[in-house]
Amino acid sequence: MTQGFPVAKAGQVVGLLGGSFDPAHEGHVHITRTALKRFGLDRVWWLVSPANPLKKRGPALLSDRMARARQVMQHPRVEVTDIESRLGTRYTAETVAALQARYPAVRFVWLMGADNLAQFHRWQDWRWIMDNVPVGVLARPNDRISARLSKAARVYREAMLQGRASEVLGRGDAPRWCFVNIPMSDASSTAIRSNGEWNG
Repeated sequence: MTQGFPVAKAGQVVGLLGGSFDPAHEGHVHITRTALKRFGLDRVWWLVSPANPLKKRGPALLSDRMARARQVMQHPRVEVTDIESRLGTRYTAETVAALQARYPAVRFVWLMGADNLAQFHRWQDWRWIMDNVPVGVLARPNDRISARLSKAARVYREAMLQGRASEVLGRGDAPRWCFVNIPMSDASSTAIRSNGEWNG
């Protein structure tokens, strides 16, 4: 890392997995490992956000969430970062635009669970995101149908790659997205917090 930013080589395909990670858990790890393989990614960066604009309750301290994430996610091609805090960006579109400007020779893929696709149209500048970065969607339990019927899926139907072409997702230009059905962990940050297992 240079000055707090990860290093990526020209031509590499880097998956971006954003979220509050409050706390990070096995489900995040499973999604990441699957994304590396299914989407043909060279690296994945976890973007541990300062706060989630869609959530009313503030997350635990960023330093605590970063420490937990690094403890949970240990893989040579995965980097846990606080890029959004360093860039001063709040929304995904701002973050993606800033990263594309900072790393013009790197190809990024935005990663999300199917539950996020179901309400993606509520995100700030969601159409800009779809138009400017390939999106890899990983199915989670009980979210497949709502995701496939979502507004984003309908609007960008023609830009969808079939699952068998998932490995080339990041090698082409947006708009393009791919939905991958995989067995998913049912671990959730909400359940962990409710059980009192995370005090942050």
